Amino acid sequence: MLVKFNDAKALSEAVAIMSELVNELRIKVNKNGMSAVAVDPANVALVSLKIPRTAFSQFETSEEEIGVNLEDLKQVLKRANSGSSLTLERKENKLLVNLEDNVKRRFTLSLIDIDSEEKHVPDLEFQVKVSLPSSLFQHAVEDALVVSDACLFNASGNSFSIEAKGNLNSSHTEFNPEEVKLNGEGKAKYSLEYLQKFVKACKLSENVSLQFKTDYPLRVDFSGDVEMTFILAPRVEED
Repeated sequence: MLVKFNDAKALSEAVAIMSELVNELRIKVNKNGMSAVAVDPANVALVSLKIPRTAFSQFETSEEEIGVNLEDLKQVLKRANSGSSLTLERKENKLLVNLEDNVKRRFTLSLIDIDSEEKHVPDLEFQVKVSLPSSLFQHAVEDALVVSDACLFNASGNSFSIEAKGNLNSSHTEFNPEEVKLNGEGKAKYSLEYLQKFVKACKLSENVSLQFKTDYPLRVDFSGDVEMTFILAPRVEED
């Protein structure tokens, strides 16, 4: 396997986000590109990474899988500068990571065996689909974090809002219909601990897609050269 990615910073950011949810990652490489799916230890959230073959400037590989320690890979990729190119090459049980800008740097990481069952993005049926600018979604999540540890997604008529309530305080963000594409109605509550991690992927895409239905998992999609998908279990309402 030998692949070259001209935007090392984007992959570095994606790996950093995934490392907050899981410690190890099985990466699949085939003729379509590179992909990985993992579930956090609490079995509350799933994260998927896809990089299509067209995003690589060099792509030489047969179908294979490699296991990596995400913290180790994150620390190496953090060394990438804006404009750095990244080359990943497998040599037996090692992964060679080459960063190149005005200097050339090489790191060698040991590959690991991952015994857990292979994960897949579940095929879910949703009632609500919302598309909006990533920055607006990030601000709404950060606003909700000020007052609570969970927030309510509410789609009704032509209106979509994110609201949160604490013991004493609350927040309510209703999005301008001109900024949002909305289909369907429903409402569900989700953990802000996880959403706070998801919105870090806003820097990868100008827009975000949210899909959910009443008291049902949430799907969050960011689409760019690096595509990230998150699935989050709902927070059960307490009487």
